[in-house]
Amino acid sequence: MAGEVSDEEAAWRDLVAHYGTPEVTGAAPPWPVREDLPAAPATAPGASGRPGGGEHADPGEPAQQAPPVWADPVPGVIPAPPQVRIIRPATPAPLPAAGDDEHFVPPAPPPLPRLDPVSKGAWTALFGGPGYLLVAVLLGWVVPGWAAFCAVAAFVGGFAILVVRMGDRPPRDSGPDDGAVV
Repeated sequence: MAGEVSDEEAAWRDLVAHYGTPEVTGAAPPWPVREDLPAAPATAPGASGRPGGGEHADPGEPAQQAPPVWADPVPGVIPAPPQVRIIRPATPAPLPAAGDDEHFVPPAPPPLPRLDPVSKGAWTALFGGPGYLLVAVLLGWVVPGWAAFCAVAAFVGGFAILVVRMGDRPPRDSGPDDGAVV
C-alpha cells in the first residue's frame, strides 16, 4: 500500500504541479456570441461620408471612418446600450381628512418628583464640584489647593449621600401587593 498511488492522489499531485502555470493550447479561447458588439452602421453605397455627399473624394484627403455606435467613456470597458427613460409627473399623495382623529396624542407626562433639601444639595454637590473645576480650567483660572479639595470633596460627598439615600425598599405608596415574591 505504501508504494501504490491512488487515482485521486495522482490527480491531486498533477493539480499541485501545474498550479499557477497557464495552459497554452495555441488556439484562442472561445468568445461568447452574446458578448459581441453590434457592427457599425454601413454607409450608403457611393457616399463619401461628407456633409454634401458625393461619390468622389479628394485623393489628398484621408478617408473618413464612420463614428462608433457608442462612445467609449472608459477604455477597456464594454459600453452598455443607451437606456430608455420614462419620466412621469409625480402625483401628490391624498391628504387626510380634516377631522381625522386616528393619530396618536401622547398623554401629558407626570410631574417630576419633589426633592427634599438634602437630595437637592447632594445633586448640586455632585455636579457643582466638577463643574467648577471644568470652568476654571477652560477659563485659565488659578485654582487654590483648598478650592480644588472642596470641589473634589463635594463630588464625593454628593455621590455618597445619593447612594446612601437610595433605598432597596419599595415606595410607601406602592400598596399591599408587591407582585410575585420568589
